[in-house]
Amino acid sequence: MSNTADKIYICRCEEVTKEEIEKAIAEGAQTLSGIKKRTHAGMGLCQGRTCGKLISGMLSRQQDPAQLLPPTARPPVRAAKIKEYLEEDQYE
Repeated sequence: MSNTADKIYICRCEEVTKEEIEKAIAEGAQTLSGIKKRTHAGMGLCQGRTCGKLISGMLSRQQDPAQLLPPTARPPVRAAKIKEYLEEDQYE
C-alpha cells in the first residue's frame, strides 16, 4: 500500500504523482528527459516550468546535481491556416 504523501501531484498539468516519478527513477530514468518520456511530466501547458525544479530535486538525490542535463525544450506550436502560407494575390 502506498503512502499518502506519494499521491502528491508533482506535475499538475499532466497529473503525474510523486509516486510515478519515483517509480520512473527506480526503473532507470536519470534525466529530466527520461522522466518526461516515461511519465509525461513536463509536457503540459506550463512545459515543465512548474514541475521541472521539483523533478530535478528528486533526481539530485540519486546523482550529482551538476551532472543533470536540462530537458529538451519544445515550445507549443500554433496552428496556421494554409492561406497564411500562400500569397495574398491569389485570393483577391
